[in-house]
Amino acid sequence: MTVYYVNSATGSDRNGGTGQNSAFATLSKVESLKLKPGDSVLLAKGSVFNEQFDIKYSGSESAPIKIGSYGTGAAPVIHSSGDGIHSLYASNIVIENLKISNVGGSGIYGGSVTNWTVRDVEVAKTGLSENAGAVTFRSSKNVTVEDSKISGVKGDGFWIEKVNGVKLLNNTVTTANGSTADAVQVNDSSNILIKGNHLDQTHASSPKGVIALVRATNAVVEDNVLTGGGFGISAPAGKNVAIRDNDISGYHGYSWSFAVGLGDQGNARDYDISGNHIHDGAWGVAVSGPSGASYTRTNIKVHDNVFDDLSQAALKVDRPASGSFYSNTIETGTKATSISPAIADAHIFTVKGNHTVANVETALASPVAKTAAVTEASADPAVVAVHDNLKIFTDTGDAHRGNLLENDSSDNDTLVLRRFGDETVGKHGLTLTGEYGDIHVDREGNYAYTLDETKLPDHSGHVSESFSYGINDGSSHHSDGDTLTVFIHLDGLLS
Repeated sequence: MTVYYVNSATGSDRNGGTGQNSAFATLSKVESLKLKPGDSVLLAKGSVFNEQFDIKYSGSESAPIKIGSYGTGAAPVIHSSGDGIHSLYASNIVIENLKISNVGGSGIYGGSVTNWTVRDVEVAKTGLSENAGAVTFRSSKNVTVEDSKISGVKGDGFWIEKVNGVKLLNNTVTTANGSTADAVQVNDSSNILIKGNHLDQTHASSPKGVIALVRATNAVVEDNVLTGGGFGISAPAGKNVAIRDNDISGYHGYSWSFAVGLGDQGNARDYDISGNHIHDGAWGVAVSGPSGASYTRTNIKVHDNVFDDLSQAALKVDRPASGSFYSNTIETGTKATSISPAIADAHIFTVKGNHTVANVETALASPVAKTAAVTEASADPAVVAVHDNLKIFTDTGDAHRGNLLENDSSDNDTLVLRRFGDETVGKHGLTLTGEYGDIHVDREGNYAYTLDETKLPDHSGHVSESFSYGINDGSSHHSDGDTLTVFIHLDGLLS
């Protein structure tokens, strides 16, 4: 296991390369070596390399080949008229702590590679041809890109094609430009996790969108913040796709612009779209497709999302599809559904249990609902509210930052709500909907429990309510689940 050092300013290719004081000067010198498993190539910070770096040899799973940096100062930079880093067939590679900019092709290109990890890499100003992604992997297996930044590129931010095992984690993509450019394009791939990314196409010169997930199998897109573009997430064909707990906004430009769209390029089966905040755009979730196409769209579940500030409906279904739209919260002014009459008459896409609110902050009570208690938040960070008619008996969730309910329920006579301070809980607060009523918490920590007495069982006593929710702190999403047992008095305010 050898460490090779490369310094464009002080190194020489006549050196041995194995010490900082005997560093090589060029990447081409490294390419002439036969790297072995466990070897590392470290580029001096402050160095600039005007050449493509070809990775020709493989590491092993227990001893990957690492490409990184050493020293102090700015990350080493690779410029090239071709790709920045290019590899075919190499496996078990780690690339970290570099910058790649002003390259003609991809910042990083991997074809038929296996077990690659890219982390803490900045890619900017790539792509003389917009057919290249800033980070491109094709016909590969087990690729992870994390904590990296892509900005101001021509072509897609990520181009992933025919890859089994994709993880895009906590990356930032800003302004992927070009007539065919998306922040993320994933085609014909499987076992995909796209999580915790900030993807912003607001100022991109692209007519396309943020994430294109085409013909995916076993994909999860969660906890991302997506802004701008002609659409948020296009998942036009696929199987077993979960899109959950994302914030999707600012998509615009077309009459068809959608936050989540599916069913227009092939069969779509087993989609779960839940927990998303979809706002400031045109359509919410669009299940659509070209006229006359024989695609099937089955088991599409759209639930527990929040829709507000949309110019079109929260749900659009204008092609044959089976599924359900339930337990969603829709702000007044946003149309709930636009379902073609033939599909509605066939009763194959059900709509039930959705809630319209005057705004996301104040839920509309039914005519027979009565409010149990509204307690003002104090200056204390933990707000404790007690009411004889509303008692918490169980709290099964794990507490973490932004949790609505305290995990410690030793005082079962109190419902304990955290005051969120400077955290953002959506611009209108948070409403949790249970089987028998709603709990709403505004941004100041005030809460109200609203019971719909028409939903009560015929007996009094303990009523179990299950709540699931997501918290948005402005940079990421947190989710938690809690089960509350609410006691209803026969002669109390709620009965």
